[in-house]
Amino acid sequence: MIDPEAVSEFLRRYQQNLCDELEAADGDSRFLIDQWQREAGGGGDTRVLAEGRVFERAGVAFSLVHGDALPPSASQSRPELAGRSFRAMGVSVVIHPRNPYVPTSHANVRFFVAEHPEEPPVWWFGGGFDLTPYYGFAEDCVHWHRTARDAVAPFGDDLYARFKQQCDDYFWIKHRNEPRGIGGLFFDDFNEGGFAHSFGMMQAVAAAFPRAYVPIVKARRGAPWGDRERDWQHYRRGRYVEFNLVYDRGTLFGLQSGGRTESILMSMPPAAHWRYDYHPESGSPEAALLEDYLPPRDWLADA
Repeated sequence: MIDPEAVSEFLRRYQQNLCDELEAADGDSRFLIDQWQREAGGGGDTRVLAEGRVFERAGVAFSLVHGDALPPSASQSRPELAGRSFRAMGVSVVIHPRNPYVPTSHANVRFFVAEHPEEPPVWWFGGGFDLTPYYGFAEDCVHWHRTARDAVAPFGDDLYARFKQQCDDYFWIKHRNEPRGIGGLFFDDFNEGGFAHSFGMMQAVAAAFPRAYVPIVKARRGAPWGDRERDWQHYRRGRYVEFNLVYDRGTLFGLQSGGRTESILMSMPPAAHWRYDYHPESGSPEAALLEDYLPPRDWLADA
């Protein structure tokens, strides 16, 4: 027996708790709350922290939308769902720090159910978290992946390896032939072991995200930086924008389902730029990010 109301209650609590943790890590700014309604059904609560001491922009958005028919992005790979009514709910998090030595990070957890009056509901959970550094630190990468592994270990011995591979595959910028970051966890269409088991796994991933990210923020937020680091940060943020606008399923689903554009595009960094055919200097810390940190690898085996 599925319980969408229990999922919705958890997601709302999670949004509040995560905002509290991020405000404490920033130490200066607070989240603005923007509640909205979707004309076609549902609504959400978008919270944005801007121009903080640590976070240049952080967004933590809850949404619960419903409708009589699925948008094309949702039924493209599952044509049997076309024409069903649906409910989709989730919390999406994107954090763009000010200091280039603090990584950008993204996380989301979500639940989806498609219903038909004469057939059983089709449901699944999705989500995960990934890290996009601008400068590489091996100890941060190991901590990130160790926390990810420990979060899903109680739910299956193979889940970390599966979800890590799915993350590496998903956050691949095809037209650049390069990864967006160092990966983490990514899962979709997950309904293994029944509703309670799947819901428990999703909650564990949600709880692990701040345990993985906040210690890295605290370790790097005081590092000195200047124009060179800021310029590199803005250049790499351009890759983040390219992925989100071209490939990200959540962005496509939100736009195609008539979601609120401001909330969907809160993932965009506040500043980014592009250069023509740019390559960092060989042997530089910037080149090391591309050569040593971004290529997919088993960080835990290396540790």
